[in-house]
Amino acid sequence: MTFCSCQKMIKSLLFFLGLLGQSTAVWALAPEEVAVIANVRAADSLELAEYYLRKRHIPLDNLVRISTTWNEHCSRADYNKEIRKPVQEGLARIGKTSRIRCLVVMYGVPLAIRPLDPGDDQPFVLLQKRLQALKTEQEAAKEQRLAAILAEKQQVEQQIAQQEKMDSRAAVDSELALVLAGDYPLEGWLPNPYFLGFHDQKTLLTRDAVLMVSRLDGPNPETVRRLVDDALLVEKTGLRGRAYFDARWPKPDKKEQSGYALYDAALHAAAEGVRKSGRMEEVRLDARSELFQPGEAPDAALYCGWYSLGHYVDAFSWVRGAIGYHIASGECATLKQPGSQVWCKRLLEEGVAATVGPVYEPYVQAFPLPNMFFQALTEGYLSLAESYLVSLPYLSWQMVLIGDPLYQPFAPK
Repeated sequence: MTFCSCQKMIKSLLFFLGLLGQSTAVWALAPEEVAVIANVRAADSLELAEYYLRKRHIPLDNLVRISTTWNEHCSRADYNKEIRKPVQEGLARIGKTSRIRCLVVMYGVPLAIRPLDPGDDQPFVLLQKRLQALKTEQEAAKEQRLAAILAEKQQVEQQIAQQEKMDSRAAVDSELALVLAGDYPLEGWLPNPYFLGFHDQKTLLTRDAVLMVSRLDGPNPETVRRLVDDALLVEKTGLRGRAYFDARWPKPDKKEQSGYALYDAALHAAAEGVRKSGRMEEVRLDARSELFQPGEAPDAALYCGWYSLGHYVDAFSWVRGAIGYHIASGECATLKQPGSQVWCKRLLEEGVAATVGPVYEPYVQAFPLPNMFFQALTEGYLSLAESYLVSLPYLSWQMVLIGDPLYQPFAPK
């Protein structure tokens, strides 16, 4: 994938969506297309959901109440029973009068689904029971039945072994993006059909099965209210300030990149794109291996960089409405643990209005491509959630978007 082709894809997307108004495209997210999920067992969750509904003039009927743990991590069984199922039922109810394209997950809803616990997984339990029954049958079986029992026993043992090796960890939000998709593989990730880099590839998922998902969450309820208030205020004036992009290597000569090189090159391309957009007072690109240091990034409005694992570097003074994310593993593993220095939590504490991060190890290629994300955002036509979705390679995986999904910090050009 070349960065030139990425820019052309974004421009083509914006042009044709505006011209044709295709119903299946990510375009012009409206308040009535947003459903809000609140946890009735978590303090402040319902109150904050109602606050957001009022501020954004979202129909009150678009509130979906769930009852689940207020811990940041939950089991797959609890996700299926206490989150996925009631959200499906809520969307079915709302869908009688409104088309929902985006979910907002509120403070108090778990962040992440833990690794598979065989004791919590009903299909796994049934496989184990069947294996035990086959062993019992084998002991008493006559010769003509023994071959069939042994064949089935081998098959069940293989299925159990596959289940035990399966890594089904995920962000709750990334799974909720597929809450309308029916059954799909839980191991690993699934290519996102909205990702601009997959525009000419077939994907298992269809666009109609994918919802946008964003989260209004943070260390405390005051932070959540600020995220809502900041977005609304900045939309009136536009986001102003400076942009900072923290690459590690000089701009590459080759156009075709992959892995770490691709994302480092994407930071260079993002800086060039924001500079050309004229949206920021100044755009600074640092291509040294060191990160921006304390005091080096005043009036920060946009930021993307890497790599300081689980250790926020306090280099920034953030303007109101700022958007930024750091490319490193597990930077959204917690938003509430006291003393944690993961980037998402600390960015929110320091004043950003929106950020992105993974709940576990996502691998670098799972992050939104910075050049795609910031170009879509600064063009001004797409909201925060739409800009995120078209730049995000994978779903049913580890990534979380935090911020008001309707936030549009730049007026369309």
